[in-house]
Amino acid sequence: MQLAQINIGRILAPMGSAVMKEFEDNLDHINALAERSPGFVWRLKDENNNATSIKAFDDDYIIINMSVWESVDALFNFVYRSQHTDFLKRRPEWFSRMEEMHMALWYIEKDVFPDIPQAVERLKHIRTHGETPYAFSFRKRFSPHDLQVG
Repeated sequence: MQLAQINIGRILAPMGSAVMKEFEDNLDHINALAERSPGFVWRLKDENNNATSIKAFDDDYIIINMSVWESVDALFNFVYRSQHTDFLKRRPEWFSRMEEMHMALWYIEKDVFPDIPQAVERLKHIRTHGETPYAFSFRKRFSPHDLQVG
């Protein structure tokens, strides 16, 4: 099994604006860092090598990030123990605070990649039911074994 993740954010201004310039200028660097990180498998991207133009919601200001990792620890290390953390701390410069859960983790079969409707469904599930083996976060981790017994 591998770990899939979705996280979304509501940008403060349109992509291409002065507000979003530094975020956009660093996307290629951070995406390359992810791809070089131990445990990275796959990420959602468009013809611009990122996912900022991919619309998963009716709100044009919500952007999506999806990826697949070998494990929860591999993803955690990228998010919180790499240069990505420096940009994560700056999230309020580019994104509004979301009241609802904005990320979900779940397990998928190896060599299978999630599609957007599946990922959005996992996010909706965690918002409705809380963290379960079906959709969870770093706060309440589950293992692939929990899928069989849960």
